[in-house]
This record gives sequence, structure tokens and C-alpha cells, in this order.
Amino acid sequence: MSEKPNRQRRRHTLEFKQAAVRMVTEEGLSQAEVSRRLGIPQNSLRNWKRSLKGGTAPAGPGQPSALEAELLRLRAEHERLRMEREILKKATAFFAKELR
Repeated sequence: MSEKPNRQRRRHTLEFKQAAVRMVTEEGLSQAEVSRRLGIPQNSLRNWKRSLKGGTAPAGPGQPSALEAELLRLRAEHERLRMEREILKKATAFFAKELR
């Protein structure tokens, strides 16, 4: 009985993905040719092309996507504004108490 080789998923950098898509879009090579030259599946190349066309860069290893980065930024801003509101509530209560 033969065993299947233990294959790990390869991770590609954002620059690699962009260069691969550029080969298709700007150099006029077919997706099949680019995938054969670079040794990547055609589906991966197709997905990268779709992601870059939609304005969202595909995330590389350890990199958040554009939407994830925006979500993190908005969550941090929301937390900061919540804290500022609480400080203002406490200041208002303090000064209202002093005026009495």
C-alpha cells in the first residue's frame, strides 16, 4: 500500500501574487501559461486576479486583508470614542455636582 506524500500548502507573498497577475493582465500571457511557468494552480491565479480586480489585495501570510485591516481600525476607533464618551460623562457629573 503506497502512502500519499505529506504536502503542505505553499504561502505566497503579496508581491508574488501581484507579479503573477501582472503577467496575465499586462504581458498578455494566458493563465495556463503563467500557472505552468510559476508552478501554481490555475484556480489560485484566477482567485488572485479576481481579488486584485475588486480592489482588495489578497492577504499574504500573516497579513490582514484590506477589509480585515479596516475592521481592526474601526474597532480601535470605536473603543477610543467609547472611552472619551465615558470621560465626558464623568466630567459632566463632577461639574454638575460642584455647581449645586
